[in-house]
Amino acid sequence: MIVVHHLNNSRSQRILWLLEELGLNYEIKRYERDPKTMQAPASLREVHPLGKSPVITDDALTLSESGAIIEYLVERYGEGKLAPATGTAERLRYKYWLHYAEGSAMPLLVMKLIFDNFGLGDSSAASEFIAPQIKLHFDYIESELGKNTWFVSEEFTAADIQMSFPVEAVAAQVGLDASRPRLLSFLDRIHARPAYQRALERGGAYELLS
Repeated sequence: MIVVHHLNNSRSQRILWLLEELGLNYEIKRYERDPKTMQAPASLREVHPLGKSPVITDDALTLSESGAIIEYLVERYGEGKLAPATGTAERLRYKYWLHYAEGSAMPLLVMKLIFDNFGLGDSSAASEFIAPQIKLHFDYIESELGKNTWFVSEEFTAADIQMSFPVEAVAAQVGLDASRPRLLSFLDRIHARPAYQRALERGGAYELLS
């Protein structure tokens, strides 16, 4: 049985969504952030030494990292769903977005969050590096969404699930307006998916959406 070690308001919401899209049975073990520090509880280290979320267990397997979990679940249980065929140009683009989400987009948003939380949002580093880089990357993402309905092609894939977190994070931290119509449309479309809504019902409050 797949068990999702689910931390509130975290990347593990994507894993619940993926499992709902695949129609798989799973269990949720819940963990709550410290309300003052917003850190994960120490009990998560009993599952994985880094104490981060998401983590899944699948029988004897314990696996962390959003991208690795998504690839594992799609390859083992997807039966051809949510990923382009191996050896195609779409498969390479799929792999690209799976890695880009956490490798390029999220580090900038994490830096912004840390700077803001420590009262450094008006510093030269924030204004001269972080803000311009966020604009650069989300200009790029907006442009790329002009090529297809979804990030990879006209078909919804697990790469869209992976990319949902940075898009939702930038909407919450920076804001999206009419200058980003494709990103706004992407959010509207993912939020309307029944599997997304079922994942929210099972996962609980998700403050990135507020």
